[in-house]
Amino acid sequence: TVPEMTQQMFDPKNMMAASDFRNGRYLTCSAIFRGKLAMKEVEDQMRNVQSKNSSYFVEWIPNNVQTALCSIPPRGLKMSSTFLGNSTAIQEL
Repeated sequence: TVPEMTQQMFDPKNMMAASDFRNGRYLTCSAIFRGKLAMKEVEDQMRNVQSKNSSYFVEWIPNNVQTALCSIPPRGLKMSSTFLGNSTAIQEL
């Protein structure tokens, strides 16, 4: 589901770099969803994550989260998501 994918995208265990975003702040980030999903649900979930975790996003870059949706799912899956983030937490590596 979209809420599960959104939660997993921001889970430090699923990051390629072994840094915890809670030790820094996101300058920008992008979320790409694939599959037959409702854009409203995707945007609502992303807005929800931003508002709940507002202290982890810099306030001086407006609209620093981009969301995209491709209605064609990856082969063999019903849906997927990809997260790209530029965070100051990378300093800890």
